[in-house]
Amino acid sequence: MRAFLFFIFLSCFPFMSFGVEPSEVLDDPILEERARDISKDLRCLVCQNESIDDSEAILAKDLRLLVRERLLAGDSNDQVIQFIVDRYGEFALLRPKSNGSNLILWFSGPVMFLIALIISFLFIKSNINSNRASFKSLTNDEKSELNKIVNEE
Repeated sequence: MRAFLFFIFLSCFPFMSFGVEPSEVLDDPILEERARDISKDLRCLVCQNESIDDSEAILAKDLRLLVRERLLAGDSNDQVIQFIVDRYGEFALLRPKSNGSNLILWFSGPVMFLIALIISFLFIKSNINSNRASFKSLTNDEKSELNKIVNEE
């Protein structure tokens, strides 16, 4: 079984795609590693749920080259990321910051879920109470009529 899985893995390996092309790689291994670290945190604006390091989109390639240009110009990692955010907005970050106006987005999901739970609970509770109120006991006339019907058979 292991040999079969290994064979499947090896047969699929040539079809796997990698975003960074050899022509993009920097000569300095330290700068290249910094570029890879930064690229893993930046979103491909075309693919939207893939880092620019993994994406093969043309815009992702342009962003990778831009990151490397900024590193060669002497920018720090934070300066490079800030440059990209200033240019494309916080949407370019795979993990957006959780401060300021973004807090509304971070907390709106759980708050809406809690509101939905409360409304559901109140709706179910009101239905249970209304069902209980709809069942009244029989009047004396109804009881005597029921006894007549039961006794006739």
